[in-house]
Amino acid sequence: MKRNTLYVGDCLATMKQWPDACIDSVVTDPPYGLSFMGKAWDYDVPTVDVWRECLRLLKPGGHLLAFAGTRTQHRMAVNIEDAGFEIRDMIAWVYGSGFPKSLDVSKAIDKAAGAEREVVGKSPHSCRRSAGSFQADDGAPHGMVGNSDGARIVTAPATPDAEQWQGWGTALKPALEPITVARKPLIGTVAENVLKHGTGAINVDGARVAGKVPQVTQGATDRIFGKGKGLRSEPTQSTPSDAGRWPANLIHDGSDEVVELFPEQSSGRLTADQQINGGYKGAKNCYGDAQGGGSQEFQQNSGSAARFYYCAKASGADRGPNNNHPTVKPTDLMRYLVKLVTPERGVVLDPYLGSGTTAVAAKLVSCDYVGCELNPEYIELAESRLSQGVLF
Repeated sequence: MKRNTLYVGDCLATMKQWPDACIDSVVTDPPYGLSFMGKAWDYDVPTVDVWRECLRLLKPGGHLLAFAGTRTQHRMAVNIEDAGFEIRDMIAWVYGSGFPKSLDVSKAIDKAAGAEREVVGKSPHSCRRSAGSFQADDGAPHGMVGNSDGARIVTAPATPDAEQWQGWGTALKPALEPITVARKPLIGTVAENVLKHGTGAINVDGARVAGKVPQVTQGATDRIFGKGKGLRSEPTQSTPSDAGRWPANLIHDGSDEVVELFPEQSSGRLTADQQINGGYKGAKNCYGDAQGGGSQEFQQNSGSAARFYYCAKASGADRGPNNNHPTVKPTDLMRYLVKLVTPERGVVLDPYLGSGTTAVAAKLVSCDYVGCELNPEYIELAESRLSQGVLF
């Protein structure tokens, strides 16, 4: 195994050639087992054998972070656990830009009956075309179809059965992706393992969410567990700190939909001026290495959503030119995750490299990388992104 190298081919066969305990962390976005876009590589989640090889390559106490789909997260986590990992937690990446691929039951009933539905108007909701079909924006009522100019055409049920099932569908709106957090068993105590192998802990200070933490008043119960008992999650009044907030197992994309879900304790959102001048609406993320990263404008706001790490979905500039990979994760997100579980100058492995975002992220936080990818075209994309003088 050679550091800072990308390997073309099956990850299981490739990893079997490498020595034991040569990797500090594994951060990967593997197949979800959903047959995404009909891709053959996504027919199933990675097998126990793949995760077992990752376990062998990791140093004792090394962490694994693996994305998954909401429908197959259980299969991913069970395979990881069966390979010998300890499941430590799950991080949720929450976003507001998903669209439900839901069957309109009322329309399906009318179609099966051969009944033609009456057009009763147009909706102000927009329509997006995806893979040859139309998908409604969130909140758009059922009984709609899209025409060639993107307008939403509203139709009425044509049969009594369709009327009865008006408003029923088959899917929820996708709004999060889970990330399994697992660890290779320690040898000895955490302290002993960290001193000997450099692995076994997470980089709390390096992944703190930027922004000054309010002082905790006497008698407050802001603790990680228990009613006022246990370890405080933030600095106490006697030890005020600008280091930022303790990293949580939730990451969000800063969209209006997501921010509005948080309780409003001050504002929870940016001002119009902040949105125009580098806030989260369509702007490039700003990564603050000293305080864990994220959009500084967003996190300096005192609203409750600012307490969690913010990372928008990958933009066109982030993906890089000619990047046609269908599941590119944002560089800021992967950089945050790599930094969370990888010691400086450590080696992070991505056995499902895709177009190389994990390797780019590792390079940005002074870590080494090694990656496997079955598709030679994606390896070329990854190498192109890594060779750029200025990384996103």
